[in-house]
Amino acid sequence: MNPSPATTTSPKPPVSALPTVQSLPGAARAARLRGEPLVVMTTLRGCPYCDLVRGHYLGPMQRDGELVAVQVDMTDARSALIGFDGATTTPRAQTRAWKASMAPTVLFLGPRGEELAERLVGVAVEEMYGDFLQARLQEARTKLAKMPP
Repeated sequence: MNPSPATTTSPKPPVSALPTVQSLPGAARAARLRGEPLVVMTTLRGCPYCDLVRGHYLGPMQRDGELVAVQVDMTDARSALIGFDGATTTPRAQTRAWKASMAPTVLFLGPRGEELAERLVGVAVEEMYGDFLQARLQEARTKLAKMPP
């Protein structure tokens, strides 16, 4: 008997929750107090790559206190989100303003919403994702450390 395709693929990543952000300035302030950039992942329901990044990287790192991460649903046009300009927007409008058209897109933001490192768009090489993430985090932390309080 041949194994089914589901048994020959790698196991599904654990779905580790990331908070859904309601205030970008508030989340960025909390991250800054910890000396960290704000890591924001744009996500879509049912996106296996979003589950991978959330479950294997951002979720466990957040749980272990290694970073401050939140998620923004790219399709949510109803929830209120306070943007870095203080205006109320929606998660969908914010992802469009960031020109984040692919899920997952991971941004590394400073206290005023400035990007501190090149964003990670999609998951091109799963085996290298952790290295790419760590390099971007280090770049963002270095830039953040040089910014005035």
